[in-house]
Amino acid sequence: MPPIYAIGDIHGQKDMLDNALSLIAADGGDDAQIIFLGDYVDRGPDSRGVIDTLMQGQAAVRPWTCLLGNHDRFFARFIREGRQHDPRVKSGLNWLNPRLGGAQTLQSYGVVGQMHFAEQQFGDEEKLVHCETEAGWITPEALIAAAQASIPEDHIAFIESLPLWHETDHLLCVHAGLRPHISLEHQDPEDLIWIRDGFLDTNHHFGQLVVHGHTALDHPQHFGNRVDLDGGAGYGRPLVPAVFEGRHCWTLTDQGRVPLTI
Repeated sequence: MPPIYAIGDIHGQKDMLDNALSLIAADGGDDAQIIFLGDYVDRGPDSRGVIDTLMQGQAAVRPWTCLLGNHDRFFARFIREGRQHDPRVKSGLNWLNPRLGGAQTLQSYGVVGQMHFAEQQFGDEEKLVHCETEAGWITPEALIAAAQASIPEDHIAFIESLPLWHETDHLLCVHAGLRPHISLEHQDPEDLIWIRDGFLDTNHHFGQLVVHGHTALDHPQHFGNRVDLDGGAGYGRPLVPAVFEGRHCWTLTDQGRVPLTI
């Protein structure tokens, strides 16, 4: 069987994505099967370029499978509904806070401004007070309207169409992880894009090797029952693609394959 390639959280790092795709093409050709593990937007400088690249690849009928990440859904919900928070963010941070990266995503679409937040009380959701633009201060409602007018409808529709998982004979690919002892069809969709506790600390054998992102490391790592491919591109660390042959895994570098083992 041909190898399967996977790319972890991209977080708006278009240049890193281009490099990862070049490494994959050098190893497996232009028609390599690639699984993208979600979190295409936020924090990095060119979320729009990342989405464009993924959409173009699928339009060209490349064998690319793009999964949904929590940051992608955050972005889509902000545009559709104006939602700035998610109950899974225990800190209550606003999606527009630089730590989550929503403002950087909007900037890549030409919606530029300095976000000003109210002083956050412990346990409260962080509240956007206004956005400072070149034309002056605008309200949160005006910012949402500007974003809705600037983000292409097909970008949001693309995100809303993304599946939560992808299976092969040997791999189960998902953005964040899954809960042990629960069948795939009965998993909570929220867990599939958000889970850490109960997944990262389990030695449970899921049948297939779980390939995921979401939890940023310094470099992709193999844990035996799972492989975490989020190497921290959202924080400026390299985006490292991987290749799988059965359950065997290698990362890809300019010098070729490097085994990724337990």
